[in-house]
Amino acid sequence: MATLKDIAAEAKVSQATVSRVLNDDPTLNVKEETKHRILEIAEKLEYKSSSSRKAQVSATGQHTILALYSYQQELEINDPYYLAIRHGIETQCDKLGIELTNCYASAALPDLKRITGILIVGKPSASVRQAAAALTDNVCFIDFHEPGSDYDAVDIDLARISKEIIDFFIAQGAKRIGFIGGEDEPGKADIREAAFVEYGRLKGVVSEKDIWRGGFSSSSGYALAKDMLSGETWPAALFVASDSIAIGVLRAIHEKGLRIPEDISLISVNDIPTARFTFPPLSTVRIHSEMMGSQGVNLLIEKARDGRALPLQVFVPSKLKLRGTTR
Repeated sequence: MATLKDIAAEAKVSQATVSRVLNDDPTLNVKEETKHRILEIAEKLEYKSSSSRKAQVSATGQHTILALYSYQQELEINDPYYLAIRHGIETQCDKLGIELTNCYASAALPDLKRITGILIVGKPSASVRQAAAALTDNVCFIDFHEPGSDYDAVDIDLARISKEIIDFFIAQGAKRIGFIGGEDEPGKADIREAAFVEYGRLKGVVSEKDIWRGGFSSSSGYALAKDMLSGETWPAALFVASDSIAIGVLRAIHEKGLRIPEDISLISVNDIPTARFTFPPLSTVRIHSEMMGSQGVNLLIEKARDGRALPLQVFVPSKLKLRGTTR
């Protein structure tokens, strides 16, 4: 079984730092990439806290939360964004003495006798919605929201991010901006892409021929960028839907012999730990994904405690981090 010492040795930090990161110490002043590295190593080594959730009791009594993830657990390996959301959920449950059960896509729902609420991470399928509704009316979406829903939601404002990136590129003098992204549903644009196309057309810098869509992986980004660069011309500015996709895009641009950002500049989303170590370092929008997880837990407990009827939608702040892939 992995120990704090094992994690500290691999992360090249002190055991005290590891302990404070894993316990979500709000007074800890440590770089974001160090924190993410510690979390990734702890996950890889399958570190388990010595404390038992079942032995902890919050001031309002024992709570039980079910977290339903709308994706396979393997996705957390390819995209640390999702791993951070789960860590935020688990850390907050540990802090509040909440019993937590995780359940990933395609897995059978556990037989829970008593449940405080359900967290649904990612866009849920109809079957997941029905299963959750059959267990409780205290449901909170994370990394997803829908207008008019009866359920709480914690999300990021992807439409605003898309517009912010277009405005940045226009201010840099861009006349043609492209998009490389993924899709949650086959053949359907996600919020990022939809907002990008609508606002970009309004500004006269986006056309349908400059939209490429595949999966949310580095290999997909590589293939899509290769396709883009096989044409006679291509956009000199790119909005890439995630850092994982952008890593593949960078490789394709380098293989083409183009300079970044002189020939092509790009901005992605998430600010995963490796974003600072690509060549050149990725300009990206930092998403506080751990906070999304912890705030989802807070909303469930608050609703159960106060009997709140009105649903709340919480948008976690984001910040554009400019590095080497932009001028």
